[in-house]
Amino acid sequence: MPEKDATLNEVFEEIADKSGTEFFLELPKNYKKGQTKYVVITGSVMSGIGKGMISSSLCKLLKDREINVEPMKLEAYLNVDSGTLNPFRHGEVFVLDDGTETDMDLGSYERFADKNLSKNNFVTSGRIYQEVIRKERAGEYLGRDVQFIPHVTAEIKNVVRKLALEKKADIVLIEIGGTVGDYENLFALEAMRELAYEDGKQNVCFVNVTYIIEPKTLGEHKSKAAQFGIRQLMQTGIQPDVIICRSETKIPERIKEKISMSSNVHLSNIVGCENIGNIYELPLAMRERNLDEIVLETLEWNKKFPMTGTGNKKLYEWTEKNKPKENAEKIKIGIAGKYTGSSDTYISILKAVEHCEGPGNAKIEIEWIDTEKIEARDKNELQKLDQVKGIIVPGGFGSRGTKGKIEVIKYCREQKKPFLGLCFGFQHALIEFARNVLGYADANTTEIDLKTKHPVVDLLPEQKQIEGLGGNMRLGGQDVEVKEGSIAWELYGKQKHVRERFRHRYECNPEYIQEFEQNGIIFSGKHSKYPIMQILELSKKEHPYFLAVQYHPEFTSRPLKPNPCYLGFINACKKAQ
Repeated sequence: MPEKDATLNEVFEEIADKSGTEFFLELPKNYKKGQTKYVVITGSVMSGIGKGMISSSLCKLLKDREINVEPMKLEAYLNVDSGTLNPFRHGEVFVLDDGTETDMDLGSYERFADKNLSKNNFVTSGRIYQEVIRKERAGEYLGRDVQFIPHVTAEIKNVVRKLALEKKADIVLIEIGGTVGDYENLFALEAMRELAYEDGKQNVCFVNVTYIIEPKTLGEHKSKAAQFGIRQLMQTGIQPDVIICRSETKIPERIKEKISMSSNVHLSNIVGCENIGNIYELPLAMRERNLDEIVLETLEWNKKFPMTGTGNKKLYEWTEKNKPKENAEKIKIGIAGKYTGSSDTYISILKAVEHCEGPGNAKIEIEWIDTEKIEARDKNELQKLDQVKGIIVPGGFGSRGTKGKIEVIKYCREQKKPFLGLCFGFQHALIEFARNVLGYADANTTEIDLKTKHPVVDLLPEQKQIEGLGGNMRLGGQDVEVKEGSIAWELYGKQKHVRERFRHRYECNPEYIQEFEQNGIIFSGKHSKYPIMQILELSKKEHPYFLAVQYHPEFTSRPLKPNPCYLGFINACKKAQ
């Protein structure tokens, strides 16, 4: 055994490779403890209280201090990725540039940190277990019985440390999915406890986001549920360093005192976070409450990354520019889809619209249009079409609500109402045009009708094979060649090539391209080598704004950098009668 005065790091290095040890440490090559520090964010009491937005805001604050911060989501569910999740149950599937299908929180990280993330920023329990089983089958555990501790927790620590090395991060910010007390995330919490033990407590800051209830019947805040939730976290062996108290309204000081006393967290490290009107005000609100300074003090890095003289000024300007002026025009736009009961399903679309409010100086109101009710000719739903300035038809899969989408697109085309079609909306714009302009009454996509005589949208596996995308799903960032002189070309600042993110299987059938073009469709964006159409539009003479794209422009929209397709749509809505 090593000498008594050896450091913990030396102990690990000496015993890590010895057979029979209870330590199972897989430090990546060139990894040095303390070179990267970690912030671990957990949630207690209940889900859906904004843990992802707080994580994103902290990313913004740390980046604002010129810290290389890398956000990461450790998701509890056993799916390998988010690709097969029902968006109505779990929220939208966000697609990274490298094609990884992730939780919607990754979208928040990208928007607030203003950077592209990769597959290593999103890790599910399913992916962890998949790798553990692979190693077991390959004999990499040298005959040991494979267990949650140390093997599963070691794999979690391994992906966290590899991300730190890969991105040369100063700080890796790790959000643990779910709520403390869930069975699913117990091993992620244990892995983070071990990380602090191995790398040193000064290198890991634990932040717990709890919820302070305020029952209307009582008319006051109650902290007991929060105290129990934090105690559950402490029972896992994790002592929080910072506690953020989410609430509907501002909490009184006595609530902070109760939380402090019951959690062993100093009162100065209890941060209140009540609801705010504009989510882009959250980073500034958290800085005013000293959150980033508290975290850096815990990590002993507040002197290494001091607040510069321009720090608060830059953040204040960023906050103000994201808001429209007081006298900004109010416009109502429609989103026509089949998941209108849950805004999380279309969260990136909502955020892309929000990004236009400041730069476009418009106060935007959303009207949800249920396309299944449009199919049923519901009078109230049909009236909404007249009440909005423009309509977005979003993506989706399956046949439910598609007839209603086609009706909405027909209405927009014929009534000259600004229209933006996204992914499936692009395909339905083709179907609507084929049926009502080309005269092919049975035109359809083979996703819905395999026997249609006019498959204007079809699965083209040979094109997928050419591009080497794997399977038949086209995922992630792709270059789009934009037609000079088109509306899209103007929107994108007269760039000939732009990069956008895709998530679809079916394409415009090349056999119908010429006929579409002869009758007024302009394919203003396409693949640079193959006949894969990616943007369609009608000329300004025919329509004030009729644009549909095969990709998801909302995935690349950022605060103060709205995607051009959305900004063009909002500007057209402002001009609409």
